[in-house]
Amino acid sequence: MNNMYSWADYYDLTQRGVPGDVPFYVETARKYGGDVLDLACGTGRVSIPLAEAGLEVTGMDLSSEMLTRAQVKAQEAGFSEQIAFLQGDMRKFELGKTFSVIMIPFRSFLHLLQIHEQMKTLSCIRRHLKPGGKLIMNVFVPKIEHLYEESEKMSLRSIFPLESGEQVAMWDYTRYDHFQQLSEVTRTYERLSPQGVVTEKVVGRFTLRYIFPTELHHLLRLNGFKVIERYGAFDKSPFDAKSSELILVAE
Repeated sequence: MNNMYSWADYYDLTQRGVPGDVPFYVETARKYGGDVLDLACGTGRVSIPLAEAGLEVTGMDLSSEMLTRAQVKAQEAGFSEQIAFLQGDMRKFELGKTFSVIMIPFRSFLHLLQIHEQMKTLSCIRRHLKPGGKLIMNVFVPKIEHLYEESEKMSLRSIFPLESGEQVAMWDYTRYDHFQQLSEVTRTYERLSPQGVVTEKVVGRFTLRYIFPTELHHLLRLNGFKVIERYGAFDKSPFDAKSSELILVAE
């Protein structure tokens, strides 16, 4: 079984972020500084719009496949000179420079599966921030009913049309370890012909460690961060009990 991040084309097709996240990250980065480190940058979904907005961007990711795709996209968009894509691990990187803004978009902080990994990442980020620099990130808010309802079930997440008339169906089978707060996801992509015949099927797996809002606040405080902005959606609506997303700006 493969790592789902090996399939950059399927990732681009199906992983489009949370509604409004790219404009929010661009606006906030422009507000707080001119040089940005985009951690877990993937295929450049956020990095390229940041460069388009005139910001100096460094994008870092663990996956070489994702970075290759990001470089191609940046070149096609005409911004390959404005973005430095680097392969690296957000738990242990040393870039020899500091940034005005460091961001972890699209819930990528949840790929850190142990508390000590979260601590190491936040410590590393703090070392790479300029005085007064900002950390921007978002995570989903765990809902007890969802954790129960989705456990050990196959769910059709969405169907994505292709220009060829084909479709790609994305399925997830999720298993939870609530003691460790882990969500183990087996993801299946099925490529369907216009007649509905499955012509390709790829299966991969990834694991997330879901985190509760208060827990994240404590982690940031323990690593010397102070939350200065908090939202429940990317339209900057307040965070409350109904929010499904937690968006933070910390310094």
